[in-house]
Amino acid sequence: MKKRDDMTFPPEEYERRLSELRQRIEQRHLDAVVISDPENIMYLTDYQTTGYSFFQALVVPLHSEPFMITRALEESNVIARTWVEVTRPYPDTGDAIQMLVDALREFGLSDKRIGYERNSYFFPAYHQDVIHTTLKDGKLLDCFGIVEEGRICKSPVEIALMRKAAKATEAGMLAGMDACCAGATENEIGAAISAGMFRAGGEPPAVLPYVTSGPRSMIGHATWEGRQVQENEHIFLEVGGCFRRYHTAMMRTVVLGKLSSSMQIAQDTMKRALDAVHEIVQPGMTVSDVDNLVRNIISDNTVGARLITRSGYSIGIAFPPSWDEGYIVSLKQGDATVLKPGMTFHIIPWMWAVDGDKTCGISDTIHITEEGCESFFSLERDFVVKPASAQASPCIDLSRARKKSGEKEVEDAGTC
Repeated sequence: MKKRDDMTFPPEEYERRLSELRQRIEQRHLDAVVISDPENIMYLTDYQTTGYSFFQALVVPLHSEPFMITRALEESNVIARTWVEVTRPYPDTGDAIQMLVDALREFGLSDKRIGYERNSYFFPAYHQDVIHTTLKDGKLLDCFGIVEEGRICKSPVEIALMRKAAKATEAGMLAGMDACCAGATENEIGAAISAGMFRAGGEPPAVLPYVTSGPRSMIGHATWEGRQVQENEHIFLEVGGCFRRYHTAMMRTVVLGKLSSSMQIAQDTMKRALDAVHEIVQPGMTVSDVDNLVRNIISDNTVGARLITRSGYSIGIAFPPSWDEGYIVSLKQGDATVLKPGMTFHIIPWMWAVDGDKTCGISDTIHITEEGCESFFSLERDFVVKPASAQASPCIDLSRARKKSGEKEVEDAGTC
């Protein structure tokens, strides 16, 4: 391992991660693992690239030096970013899987017990078929989840870094709130959020912000499509800020005009759910316990809304197409996974179909502590309500929210 002082975390953090992975490799009676998931490769080495649609893998032997298989262009990322000293790049005219097989033979692993991530998005079935038919002397075994076992609980340095992502999340949300007014387009609001995140030090997130207004808020995972916001509508915003590929996320809602009784009930219900999370959630509970806590509060409403999804999911390292780690653990019924200090979750007690035609949200990203849980954010949770008179001005003053968030004023990037 090459020691360097210009990586995301100190060398000792990567040494710990690699050592713990090797303990799990040994427990599973493997001689090496082939890691192809981009998040897992980054977790272990600090390697990142947008070119992960081309096959890439980190091979970690139980005892000898790890090595990487990458497209030739991406080898520059290994050299510039990581502690990895051994690479075997393949040209665009070459065969990535043949390069992997040749490297396994070169390092004496071709007849060993080798784990691979069978469920990885980026190790497709046809590649797996090739390696099974080519590497006939070894034994290939599914080891999906072997790295995620280490990722699920964040270390103190990871929590500190996620706080930087949280600053970008809050700055983007504040900028988006400022940009919301009748006559603005969803695109302009999305542009304001993105500019706010990046000006605050945020980096390109795994997913751009979700911005939907009025009836479009009922469309799951929709975002801006040029619609012009109308008077007396609401705007649903979900922002995931990113720093060094670590994410935090939040939902907020802006109401133009008067806050209806139904939307007031929705706001109070979601705030009550988040308050319960912060009062009750602690190590030792199961994720099913947390889901039931949130779901029971959200379901007990008089406005026809429901929690249509899981109530939260693990969040941390992410590349497109998603910012969540929900495939590692999600807050859903029947899951007996036990909460431990260092786990991080995006809690989403959002309400779908208020009065049958509106979706709104207030969410939080938390980390589990020794005694309970703590938010990464300080932004107020109330809906931002902009009366008609306020919409005539360039943008509503959000200084109260900013003061509570502890952040500096965010330069307006909207068009209101």
